[in-house]
Amino acid sequence: MNKELEHNFVELLEKHQNIVHKVCRIYTNDQDSHNDLFQEITIQLWKAYPKFRGDAKFSTWMYRVGLNTAITLYRKNKRRVSTQEFGEIEYKIKSEEYDNTEEQQLKLLYNAVKELNDIEKAIVFLYLEDKSYREISETLGISEVNARVKMNRIKTKLRTILNP
Repeated sequence: MNKELEHNFVELLEKHQNIVHKVCRIYTNDQDSHNDLFQEITIQLWKAYPKFRGDAKFSTWMYRVGLNTAITLYRKNKRRVSTQEFGEIEYKIKSEEYDNTEEQQLKLLYNAVKELNDIEKAIVFLYLEDKSYREISETLGISEVNARVKMNRIKTKLRTILNP
């Protein structure tokens, strides 16, 4: 690849690398797995970059490649990339007036999300990232109507899990 292409890729990757980290957090349990998945997603992004035509935003394309890589690896080898233990992610905020109600609610939500399948997790992830149904459909390669239907079913499923 030429230097300009390489420079553009590195610049875009650095600008949007949090997307890859977020995907890694959803599909891994520990730092080593996170690092391995981050590296694999980066490799897949690099391999696919020459074919990136700009039809979608770079970030949308990055979500698509990242989620597809994570799901593929997760299905191939559950020991290498395992589902995130959301209970282990408790963000502590050092503050005297801190109310952990929201944290406890998030913990319950994450535990419920843990029970979803790979595609459902991806949809919830993108939804929580404030992606539109159009962006979700483009990222996952499904129709916008299908994304809406799936999200409504996921919401119902999560309600059932959270309020048995």
